[in-house]
Amino acid sequence: MRVRASLLAGICASAISFPAFAQEATDDDLEDPRLSSNVIIVTAQRQAQSLQEVPIAVSAFDAEALEAQQIENASDLQLTLPNVSFTKSNFTSSSFTIRGIGDLCVGVTCDSATAIHTNGSPLFGTRLFETEYFDLERVEVLRGPQGTLFGRNATSGVVNVVTAKPELGTFSAAADFEYGNYNSIKARGMVNVPLGDTIAFRAAGFYLNRDGFTTNLYDNSDIDGRDMYAVRGSLRFEPTASTTLDLMAFYFRENDDRLRIQKQTCQRDPTGVLGCLNTRRDFDSTNADSTLASVLTSVELFRIQGLPEALALGSVYDTDGDGYSNFVEPNDVRTVNTAFTPEYFADELQLQAHLDQGLGSMNLSLTGIYQETTVDSRQDYNLGILDRSAYATGLNTLAFFAANGVPTGLPAPAPAFVPGSSAYFAPIAAALIPNGPNGVLCTSDNDDGNLGAFEGNSICSDVPLSFDRSVQYQTAWSGEAILSSDFDGPFNFLVGGIYAETDVSENSYYVNSFGLDYATALLGTFAAFANVDGDGNPAPLPPSYLATSMYRNNTTDFKLKSFGIFGEVYFDITDRLQFTGGLRYNDDSKSVSARTTLADFLNPFGNGDPFTSPFVGGFDADDALPGNQLLQEREVNFDAITGRAVLDYEISPDNTLYFSYSRGYKSGGINPPLSPVFAVTDSFGSEQIDAFEIGSKNTFLNGAAQINLTGFYYKYKDLQLSRIVARTSVNDTIDANIWGLELETILRPSYNWLINMNISYLNAKVAGDQFFSNPRDPGGGDPNAVIIKDISNGSLCAVTGAGANAFVTAVNANLGLRAPGAFPADGGIASNGAFSICSVLTAQTANPAFAPLGPINVLSPGVEVNLRGNRLPQAPEYKASIGVQYTAEFDNGMSLVPRFDLAYTGEQYGNVFNGNVNRIEPFVQANASIQLNGSDNRWFVRGFVQNIFDSNSVTGLYVTDASSGNFTNIFTLDPRRYGIAVGAKF
Repeated sequence: MRVRASLLAGICASAISFPAFAQEATDDDLEDPRLSSNVIIVTAQRQAQSLQEVPIAVSAFDAEALEAQQIENASDLQLTLPNVSFTKSNFTSSSFTIRGIGDLCVGVTCDSATAIHTNGSPLFGTRLFETEYFDLERVEVLRGPQGTLFGRNATSGVVNVVTAKPELGTFSAAADFEYGNYNSIKARGMVNVPLGDTIAFRAAGFYLNRDGFTTNLYDNSDIDGRDMYAVRGSLRFEPTASTTLDLMAFYFRENDDRLRIQKQTCQRDPTGVLGCLNTRRDFDSTNADSTLASVLTSVELFRIQGLPEALALGSVYDTDGDGYSNFVEPNDVRTVNTAFTPEYFADELQLQAHLDQGLGSMNLSLTGIYQETTVDSRQDYNLGILDRSAYATGLNTLAFFAANGVPTGLPAPAPAFVPGSSAYFAPIAAALIPNGPNGVLCTSDNDDGNLGAFEGNSICSDVPLSFDRSVQYQTAWSGEAILSSDFDGPFNFLVGGIYAETDVSENSYYVNSFGLDYATALLGTFAAFANVDGDGNPAPLPPSYLATSMYRNNTTDFKLKSFGIFGEVYFDITDRLQFTGGLRYNDDSKSVSARTTLADFLNPFGNGDPFTSPFVGGFDADDALPGNQLLQEREVNFDAITGRAVLDYEISPDNTLYFSYSRGYKSGGINPPLSPVFAVTDSFGSEQIDAFEIGSKNTFLNGAAQINLTGFYYKYKDLQLSRIVARTSVNDTIDANIWGLELETILRPSYNWLINMNISYLNAKVAGDQFFSNPRDPGGGDPNAVIIKDISNGSLCAVTGAGANAFVTAVNANLGLRAPGAFPADGGIASNGAFSICSVLTAQTANPAFAPLGPINVLSPGVEVNLRGNRLPQAPEYKASIGVQYTAEFDNGMSLVPRFDLAYTGEQYGNVFNGNVNRIEPFVQANASIQLNGSDNRWFVRGFVQNIFDSNSVTGLYVTDASSGNFTNIFTLDPRRYGIAVGAKF
């Protein structure tokens, strides 16, 4: 197999530590052997090969390159790699997107499109965007499907983090310390200790602590800070020249006030039906009347149910404004106003063993890894302050009922006052307003079960709180065996197999708010009045029977079992033409137990049976006792045969042309149950990609210039995409066509200079007719449609037909609700909107009295629109980067190395519905550093600045549910950071 010298793709390895001469470039410089002696070895094909030799689009960064370009974590990789983007996502996760393919599927049963590996082993649920890089040998990024060899298949590519290994027979140590703005302190260290001639131990770690990037106006604090550390221990044992055993243990921990969501944006909807409109993302808050808590505690819903209107917390037709009318949203990405301080905890444990055993002209590689991960994050759900003044009437009435019981003369179903009826309201008041209606307001403080305010588990504040929690506990392990040959002849092979298991014992997403606590307690209590004891009186309600009130999407037991068998052959057809052929069989089994609860209404009898609410609209009331909610258990199985074929032609020792075809696969998954129930599939299918790639890898002028060019075309079938339905992320599949170009160059006009430039173009669009309902516009652009905010559950539906407005007007008149009205002209919504109850409207479509209006349909969640030709999310059309570095060496052996990096990311979209409201603007990031190296590179002093222009670069967005008000969460890169670092090695 051919091996050729090359420079690093992306940046010359070890450029910052090499000596250089401060002189003008001459022809002699281009013959400098130092320009071509730098061979970067990667394992992109599961064997050690020169980077330029591998017929795959792969980039690699060694430790010095990572340091020079200030690549501190996975997010920074996007600033230099072509057709690569990275963003945090809504539920304590992230999406690493390569060539338009990323983690667009949301849910515990989703596989990652981009496979993340440590030393070749696949990771599950890894804390990718939190962890910082330290003491690495290199980071490899493979673009394109990699199913034949790596892990459990990867449709977009692989990121392989290779840790530094112990060095036999040599003691060494290194440490550096960094201080920067935001009181940032970072320390890193490494020590390598030989333990005899055949064993060595290496320990490394880092610690980071800094103040927050974001100002909280509520208490003038700084939030979104960092407090984290990681340690790694490695042991290498080489008993013979053909045997190497590597053991590695790694632990990472973070516990701070990181913001999972940087900012919320909204073009405010004054009608309250949608909450946010469909044209822009302004610095504004959603209309609170659109939220679940508001509709469930509204005068209108209480009136329909015949409940005391004085207990309601407001009206959906507020004439004096909603809960956010008087709230001023800070007009800055890094300024918020929240009464709830974010909490963020994450940790990860990795234990890995790897054995390489030479067997003559073959090699056996055995690798096993065990992994544990935890993440637990809470923050203000709306990043705003609700006005409690509108609650005065309802809170005063609750206090009166708690003290005196229900007065006579109330409409049905409220009974006449009977002794003891105050017992229903006293525990509610004690839990929610313990100091009376003018005191603090208490909100359920969820734990890993469903215990909340009514079980004595609450957080109290002067303002109504609303916060969410995302939590997951996961374990995983895998074992892999690979046998590869190194024959002298034209034929070689590689065969292997892998088995992996992962178990998510808990994955829950909660939404808590004072309004939800209030709604579920009051609505459930009045429902309980229909049940009386043997004397005909309502039974007193002990506090322990007050059901939890939070929204919860919960997975209690997700299991994945996966195995794969793979192999490749390598055949030298001629001295210059090589063929690679590979096949893989993969089998994936998934099982899950899950539930989604809208709210658990009161069941005063605690008999273990689901309580059926008599309310119009059919509330989904689960068993009130914690732990007894009904679970849905589902299983799915997927398998596939994938493979690749590559022709690699050596034009000259420094110029290679290759063509490849590969079939990629990513297994499907299981959608969570919905509450209320909508018609979505229980599961979603596997992805399949046919990828064609042509590439040219070239080194010129004896290593002074490296130019690599790649073109690709993907035919994508059943690409998994997520959308929100009934407060829950569900996944659908669409087809897509993707093609693009990538140019990577490195120029060394002299040894002193290093210039790296990358540019890429990407065209990633939905293929064929694909119909889905847009959550921002359930009317689908139909001017005859009426968008309905369902006041019984906060969801949206759309009424269609020429007579839709007249139909809704008539039905709403019977419900005491208003006729449809128009949205603002600049809102991007052609339909009218109204508050109503979708189930009532659906039932009335069969009423003969409305036949003259023509066909009327009620569509949930809305009118479907064709996505044909829309661009895929997180797929910037253009990307470009340039880095310039100069090394000046002095007579005393010291050197000075300044470097400047500039990266441009073009326009992209945050979701597949596109449009200006989902557009992510182009952004520019610039970094610079200057480093003084001591003689023999034993010490350094470095000054640095990141994000020189202090850009508020948005990398991704997430549209929330209709019952939350359709606001948009955005995710950004860090603001400008600068500081100084010192380090030494021994």
